Amino acid sequence: MTPAKRRPAARARAGRSAAERRRNHTLREVLDELVQHVRVVARTLDTMTPPEVTYAQERLEWLADEVWRIAAGDDAPEE
Repeated sequence: MTPAKRRPAARARAGRSAAERRRNHTLREVLDELVQHVRVVARTLDTMTPPEVTYAQERLEWLADEVWRIAAGDDAPEE
């Protein structure tokens, strides 16, 4: 669906999302890191060893947890 055909509520949500991405730089950085890691894993999965796959999965889970923590507003780093 083109942006011009979106319902007003969808446009408002999209505007809030864009504004949030511009304000929350920490969240944007972690999301970018998550996307980059997913792209690397998708490109190289066929050539990865089992320990590399395990590490990649653990890192994906950690990054997803970080995104959730930051998006939920808990800025204190986990230990």
